Formats: sequence, structure tokens, C-alpha cells
Amino acid sequence: MATSTPQANRPKILVTGANGLLGQKLVAQLVERGGFEVVATGRGPSRLTGTGFSYQSMDITDPAEVERVIGQLLPDTIIHSAAMTNVDQCELHQEDCVEINIKATGYLVKAAERVNAHLVFVSTDFVFSGNEGPYDEEDEAEPANFYGQTKLAAEELVKSAKTSWAIARTVLVYGIANDLSRSNIILWVKGSLEAGKTIQVVDDQWRTPTLAEDLALGCILIAEQKATGIYHVSGADFLTPYEMAIQTAEYFGLNKELIKRTDSASFIQPAKRPLKTGFIIDKARKQLGYEPKTFRTGIGILAKQIILARS
Repeated sequence: MATSTPQANRPKILVTGANGLLGQKLVAQLVERGGFEVVATGRGPSRLTGTGFSYQSMDITDPAEVERVIGQLLPDTIIHSAAMTNVDQCELHQEDCVEINIKATGYLVKAAERVNAHLVFVSTDFVFSGNEGPYDEEDEAEPANFYGQTKLAAEELVKSAKTSWAIARTVLVYGIANDLSRSNIILWVKGSLEAGKTIQVVDDQWRTPTLAEDLALGCILIAEQKATGIYHVSGADFLTPYEMAIQTAEYFGLNKELIKRTDSASFIQPAKRPLKTGFIIDKARKQLGYEPKTFRTGIGILAKQIILARS
């Protein structure tokens, strides 16, 4: 178990889902910035590397365990990044999705209320229909699939909390982290084109893809400033997956001719995808000082991380 020596006067921050992509980025950046005593939590043993934090196993779907751990640790801030995010799995396994995305959030809300912790909840662009994107924080939510419905229900629980709260919504997070097999559009395009495979990529969906490090920073800025309310925290580039694939091929010098345009109707998937989401991030820029990387810069950051991971 990685541990740190608590320092006087440092507020304590607890991260759920610390073994995941966003969780790993949050812990690493929090340790680097040094403003908090950092407690990472997740289901089962730690997959985190490095030092400067402590790790505590916590199953967020077990209300007694959530109450016990939060009650013992007494965090000043909780960043709730744990979730069931595979959209098709949420559609196919709705009970599990409700348990993890809604009920567990409710347990954390109650625990945060008991210790008077500032709760930062990570949500999604899929709370919107995708008919009129890009969206700002004032736009009306209308989920297009079950995953979006559960995240919107969890948002409502957070908004009713009797403690200070913030919601950080995000879009199409990409990145790589330790001991994770999760892919993303950059890795998929790079791997496919290097293998000489022709790929079909949709050009009728629009997103503002978000580098995991940028999302982590947005959440930390909220925590550091004890900001409250809803913030849209994503990349700034409004792109189709086809455009993302082309930029990836160009960056790595791969054959763009292997990338074929298609539309969403060509894919049969359990969960409906909203066509046009993406975010207007003016509020986060002005109030938090948030400034995301361009998508091309994000590709470069991943390229360096891929090299480091192989060395």
C-alpha cells in the first residue's frame, strides 16, 4: 500500500474509482500539486503506482462500507469518479448500472453530508439528447440512453445534497493509465492503421473529446476553489470521430486512405448514441481558470505515454 505522511493543515481529499483512468490521473495530479492529503479508494487492491497518497479499499455499492470508510477518514472533499461507463453494458445490464451509478452515488451523498465534505461528482454529455449540441450548463437534460438516464438521476441526488456540491460533466474521455486494457479512439485508429486494416468511422456524430489529464485538472480546480454548481469540463475542439481518426493518422504518419466515412446507421449497438453533443466550456474557463489541450496536443501526449509504457 502506498502511503504518505499527513501534513498539518492540509485538507484531506478522497477519490473514488482511483483504479480507473480518471482516478489514476486525479491521484497523480493531486500528489504533484501538493495541496491535499490524498486518499485513493477503489474496489479491491490498488492498481496505482507512485507514492504520496494512501489507498483504502472501498466498495461504493456497499452502503455500510461507504459509511464506515468515510466516517473513519473524514475527508474535506470527495471526488466521485467511479461509475459504470460502458454505454452498451449499461443498456444490457440495467440493474448493475442502477446499483453503481445511482444507488452508490446516493450512499456517497449521505456519507458526505455526515462529515460535511464538499462533493464533486463526475457526469457526462450523455445526459443530453444530442439534438442541439454543443451544450452549456443551462441547457435542458434529456438522456438518449439508459447510461445517461442513470447519470442524470445521480446528478439529481447530488443537487439535493445537504452539503456543498459540484457536478463536472465531461465528453468522450481518452487517455492511457497503468494496468488498464481500456482502449480509445486514438489507440484504436493507430493500431488498426499500423496493421493495415481498413476502418469505418462515423462522421455524423459530434463531440468535444477530453484528455483524461484535462478532466482531472478541471475536477481538481473545482476542489481547490470549493466551487459549487454545474461545470462543463471537456476539450475545446468540436470534432466528428472521422475527423479525430484523420488527425490521429496525420500525427503518426499513417495511411489515411484506410479510414472510410460511414454514419451511425451502419452500426447496430444496444444503446443509442446522441448524435451531436460536445460542450461550451466558457463557464469553466472564466470561473475556474480551466484551459484544455487541443486534440492534436492530446495525441502527442498519448504518443509519449505509449513510449514510456513500453520502456
